[in-house]
Amino acid sequence: MEESATLAMAKKARELKSQGIDIISLSLGEPDFKTPKHIQEAAKSAIDEGKYFAYPPVAGYQDLREAIAKKLREENQIVEAKAENIVVSTGAKHSIANVFMCMLNEGDEVVIFSPYWVSYAEIIKLAGGVPVLIEGTLENNFKATAAQLKDAMTDKTKAVIYSSPCNPTGSVFSKEELEAIAEVFKSKKDVYVIADEIYELINFTGQHASIGSFPGMFERTITVNGFSKGYAMTGWRVGYICAPLFIAKACEKMQGQFTSGGTGIAQRAALAAISGDQQPSKEMEKAYLGRRELVLNLLRDIPGIKTHVPEGAFYFFPDVTAFFGKSFGNHHIKNSDDLCIYLLEESNVSVVTGAAFGAPDCVRLSYAASEEDLKEALSRMKKALVALV
Repeated sequence: MEESATLAMAKKARELKSQGIDIISLSLGEPDFKTPKHIQEAAKSAIDEGKYFAYPPVAGYQDLREAIAKKLREENQIVEAKAENIVVSTGAKHSIANVFMCMLNEGDEVVIFSPYWVSYAEIIKLAGGVPVLIEGTLENNFKATAAQLKDAMTDKTKAVIYSSPCNPTGSVFSKEELEAIAEVFKSKKDVYVIADEIYELINFTGQHASIGSFPGMFERTITVNGFSKGYAMTGWRVGYICAPLFIAKACEKMQGQFTSGGTGIAQRAALAAISGDQQPSKEMEKAYLGRRELVLNLLRDIPGIKTHVPEGAFYFFPDVTAFFGKSFGNHHIKNSDDLCIYLLEESNVSVVTGAAFGAPDCVRLSYAASEEDLKEALSRMKKALVALV
């Protein structure tokens, strides 16, 4: 199993930073905002109450599951969602692992919309499955199509997975695009879609569509979400699925053998997040939009960089092929891996190779950083990239 490229680059950046080197890390999908105060206070109150120190229910506290189901019914129009369909886990990554461990038999195929989040393929392989990639390109905003999905599906296809807003590209699937994808499933029995919606609250289009809300799709859809991105709660580790009952029960059984329930105090914080004041999340989304515009203008000022305009999340995924075959000093840039090492060593900026996301012509950079750091990082990157000949 491959190591997570994002975590590997973040580790390398931390090592250099510990040596006193001024590294600006644009590698992790880590909000630089603090968890909103009312969420922190809910966790403190839960500790003071002293009621949440025992093992929590494996699938999560009932009131949190009910609040999640209510949110999905009212905001995502997944009208069939009930508490019994919800399983709360230790982050959305854990949720996805539960799903694939439960669903896949050896040799089952999973179609992945690519570019894709680095862990999808490795989790699928760990569960005995076979990843099958369908590729979106820069020209179509990195969004593979329903026609590509239909062509990729075989008798061995067990599931399909995509993210929207997408990590690493920031692309957002429209309602019309998802309806076309849902149409493909009508002719395919016993094939399920995993919709990763972890970046739902960072969406600049003003419209988020959940494929699980379309007619006939609830029983075919596992919706994955969590609290890390939209509520700046990465370290709290709370994610969840909404799934058909038999899949939810299977995931609860799997989780019961691996981890049991997620941390009780974190779940109380999550309840405050989903049920309480949403204004801090909206303010964070507004700040990310401002940073997107800042970074977009700075990237467009670097000769050779080609990029689309991300519609959500907090990443850019520029094409960097213009720098392949160029050199500076002892650095010879053959691919995006080489370019990332070059930028780390020569400009002290860490970004992640696109190869890890299924797109070796690109790199991913996160703009979940301060405007000051973003300006400095892009200035350093421009200087290093212009020096390549």
